[in-house]
Amino acid sequence: MTTPATTLADTPATPRTPRPARATFSTEDFRLLREAVVSYLQRPEVQDGPNSIKFSNLYHRLGRTG
Repeated sequence: MTTPATTLADTPATPRTPRPARATFSTEDFRLLREAVVSYLQRPEVQDGPNSIKFSNLYHRLGRTG
């Protein structure tokens, strides 16, 4: 009498422990993003555009983050 071969589907699932969260952006990244937003906001076609307030708010939120 032979024993059947076990497959991956026959083995019980082992619970995985969650990995600790890691930061997606560094402090330096926020500084660079703020600099890029300021540069973009200084364009004449953007200053009067409908999204200028949204980009201005983004600039301030980035300042609080980094």
